[in-house]
Amino acid sequence: MLSEQSAATVRATLPAVGGALGEISDRFYAGLFAAHPELLRDLFNRGNQSSGVQRQALAGAFAAFATQLVERPDVRPDAMLNRIAHKHASLGIAPAQYPVVHTYLFAAIADVLGEAITPAVVAAWTEVYWLMANALIAIEKRLYAGAEAEGLGGRRSWEVVDRVEETADVATFLIRPADGAPAPAFRAGQYVSVRVELPDGALQTRQYSLIGAPGSSVRRIGVKRVRGGAAPDGEVSSHLHARVHVGSTLEVSAPYGDLVLDADPTTPVLLASAGIGVTPMIAMLEQLVATGHRGPVTVVHADRSPAEHALREEHEAYAGKLADGVAHFWYERPGAGHPVGPDRVGLVDLSGVAVAPDTRAYLCGPLPFMRAVRGQLLEKGVSPADIHYEVFGPDLWLADTGGATR
Repeated sequence: MLSEQSAATVRATLPAVGGALGEISDRFYAGLFAAHPELLRDLFNRGNQSSGVQRQALAGAFAAFATQLVERPDVRPDAMLNRIAHKHASLGIAPAQYPVVHTYLFAAIADVLGEAITPAVVAAWTEVYWLMANALIAIEKRLYAGAEAEGLGGRRSWEVVDRVEETADVATFLIRPADGAPAPAFRAGQYVSVRVELPDGALQTRQYSLIGAPGSSVRRIGVKRVRGGAAPDGEVSSHLHARVHVGSTLEVSAPYGDLVLDADPTTPVLLASAGIGVTPMIAMLEQLVATGHRGPVTVVHADRSPAEHALREEHEAYAGKLADGVAHFWYERPGAGHPVGPDRVGLVDLSGVAVAPDTRAYLCGPLPFMRAVRGQLLEKGVSPADIHYEVFGPDLWLADTGGATR
């Protein structure tokens, strides 16, 4: 908990600090990477740095945490902290890196706000930083300990044993541990980090959801080629599509991620996805089928066209195998041979979709899609606490939700 003196200072200066966090983030990363270029080369996502989304995410998370401390001092924003900690653990973030971040973050704060940053203000915001940092360090320590207890350790070498071109831009890779050891356990909805060496020698890491129910001796990931348009194409996705084939090896982390299926056999479940967000939903669906889920399961998916809907056949098949499952697909361009009703063209509209009381919903896809679906679910009476989401990339939703909902 924030001390009373610091809480008063943070509350008074939150508008000024929060309003300047965008510029503060820019200067923070500039200073950090000037002093430690290896962090940009081998740890941070260079694409997200170039586009600015990582900077927005940092600002949003720090402001959301500070807001929570002063507005809800008795409630720690565990949803936000857990999500960040899982991502950090998948990247191998160490406690020693937090003081480095503190040094350059507070140098940026002082640089941007100048004389407004008095010793009292510095002390108060330093308390905020270390409350957040120490909470993350503690969660990450537990995650690392859990992985070690299961014999997972850090990254391991995995061999690609199959590759399937699911769509023009999505390929799935079937992988198994190269050392012949058992594949680590995971929970439906989790992801792994894959690190590759790019042509310029940089070691870049990206997260990919595990497809399929837990229990298989191999693992499957789906990779969508990121086409940048006006921006550069995705470095890692392009590398995987162009250079990784059967027989290749990949450096893969232990499974992480807190968006996991958690429902008893009769709980109503709604799985909503868009684009490549389908991948964790396939894992959840397969688990629901494998465990004989009896409650109603509503499957919602949005895509540009049926041809671009990766894993469509599996999506339909698993929904059809459930005791009470129904699938609703929306396409911007349905195309010939894929007739859909007029209410299934365009963006997702749940007005005509039955949502059972006490439904537990899981969302994965672009932020505008998830915001729209979450709003429609709230209108249908779904509790905010029962709406869980996963963001592929920096979590820009944190500033909106304050970490209070999932």
